[in-house]
Amino acid sequence: MAKADRLERLDARRLELEAAYLAELTGALRVAAAGKWGLFDHRGDRTTRAAIAPILEKLGEIGDEIDAARAQLGLPPFELQQQFLASRGKPSPQAPGEPKQAQAWLDRLAAAG
Repeated sequence: MAKADRLERLDARRLELEAAYLAELTGALRVAAAGKWGLFDHRGDRTTRAAIAPILEKLGEIGDEIDAARAQLGLPPFELQQQFLASRGKPSPQAPGEPKQAQAWLDRLAAAG
């Protein structure tokens, strides 16, 4: 019974963390959609990276905590974080700019509920 209670609390904590991650990411996406570059690291310059570093660090910490909880619960890694990390970096020449990419992410998250 104690193990079941512990796992139930861990799962509840995982859900809280996933909601916190989504809230942090959504806030960062709104800023990016409004025209602030850096979230997706398209330009790759040091000044922009330094400005966005605290947000990425916070998302990384929350994401790592989520993945640790998911591993203990036998769940796959947190897909939203994996997708976000995969979307960062130098884009192809025909890729949309960061504001448009951020808006597309916001639209997708809104559609997912």
